[in-house]
Amino acid sequence: MKFVIISDTHGQHKNLTLPKGDVIIHAGDISQRGKESEIIDFLNWFKDLDFKYKIFIAGNHDFFFEKTSENDIQKIIPENIIYLCDSGIEVENIKIWGSPITPWFYDWAFNRPRGAQISHHWQLIPIDTDILITHGPAFGKLDKTTRGENVGCEDLLHIIESIQPKVHICGHIHEGYGQTTSSKTKFINASVLDEKYGLTNPPITFEL
Repeated sequence: MKFVIISDTHGQHKNLTLPKGDVIIHAGDISQRGKESEIIDFLNWFKDLDFKYKIFIAGNHDFFFEKTSENDIQKIIPENIIYLCDSGIEVENIKIWGSPITPWFYDWAFNRPRGAQISHHWQLIPIDTDILITHGPAFGKLDKTTRGENVGCEDLLHIIESIQPKVHICGHIHEGYGQTTSSKTKFINASVLDEKYGLTNPPITFEL
């Protein structure tokens, strides 16, 4: 199966040029300010894409998903879109888990303090996960800011090193865009926008 990965479109999704594939995954920040109108605009675009499976998580800009009940969220998500929020799905024997959680940073959506509170979310990740999607990166994995600081989550890294998913997908740190491999896990930061919110980075693809 061919996977096409994007993240951090921040409302610029209609300007993307997407390669062909079987599965498209968006790793969060589909909106700029998290308004319902922005979310619906993205969903209307996403549902019409020519992929067999369409999967996304929310990000720290996507306040709508944190402030809205699960029941009301499901009412606006088209049937052919899979939304993951500390939850998983199995797609043709590939087990995928998604979480929007990021370490606390200026009181954005889905922020959790480092340590016990954020670890609670990571402990939910099944040990047999093949593809892990989190909005933020793991510590030291495509998480370096323009100031040279590694800002990823240490507790997330520990879980990844323990369960060793085949692929970890993130975004959030725009300047961390790219790929790297460590042990049995391929790490992908799929932020399509740069740190100045310019649409500069192409989607990333891989096959499983």
